[in-house]
Amino acid sequence: MISRRNVLAGAAVAGGTLGVSNVAAAQAPQPARLAPVVDGKTALSPDEALELLIEGNRNFLNDVPTAAPVGRERRLEIAQGQAPFAAYVTCSDSRVSPEILFGRGLGELFIIRNAGNTVDTVALGSIEYAVAELGVPLIVVMGHESCGAVKAAKAVVDENATFPGSIGRMVEPIIPAVLEVRGSEGNMLDNAIRANVSRVATQLRTSTDPLLLEPQEAGKLKVVGAYYNLDSGAVDFFDRP
Repeated sequence: MISRRNVLAGAAVAGGTLGVSNVAAAQAPQPARLAPVVDGKTALSPDEALELLIEGNRNFLNDVPTAAPVGRERRLEIAQGQAPFAAYVTCSDSRVSPEILFGRGLGELFIIRNAGNTVDTVALGSIEYAVAELGVPLIVVMGHESCGAVKAAKAVVDENATFPGSIGRMVEPIIPAVLEVRGSEGNMLDNAIRANVSRVATQLRTSTDPLLLEPQEAGKLKVVGAYYNLDSGAVDFFDRP
């Protein structure tokens, strides 16, 4: 004979299981919104590409579980060719990973990384390739809080510091940004990091080959500068054309 106590206990267990299932479903990663591709290249405009990054960083900040496309199906899909929607110039710092900050997967971001997010001949050629051959509509140059390369450039300016090997030559392109913000209000290091980003972004907007200038003039390409806060996880796209 089934007792009232057994019925109530069964209902409680069922209710608890249902509650756990609902919580699990609510926390299940949602597939990332993929950029549309037409004729082998992204179909996003510069503003749409930027909005996709902003959306991804918003999810990252809010701990929204996102399933970036990285599995077998995605690998097979892009094995024959890539269609990234942005070229991303950022620092080599291990705490700064664009795919994670924006919840993106394989084949979505064409990334150029070096200490201090500067652009030399190799980096510039890589960016031009991303635009001319892969059709990316957006270039992002991103610095970050507590950047060691900018700290080193600041030490050169403030203390006449020297560094072994090629480190000194590596930070030379950052020194003008440090000099630019000397005497300005606020945190000098943060100011220098942002100034360095803006100098590189301006270089890509104005002083490069027609490969980059012409699509910008036609409205098919934008160069945006950004700053990543290590503490909060927020990306501030502070320098926009």
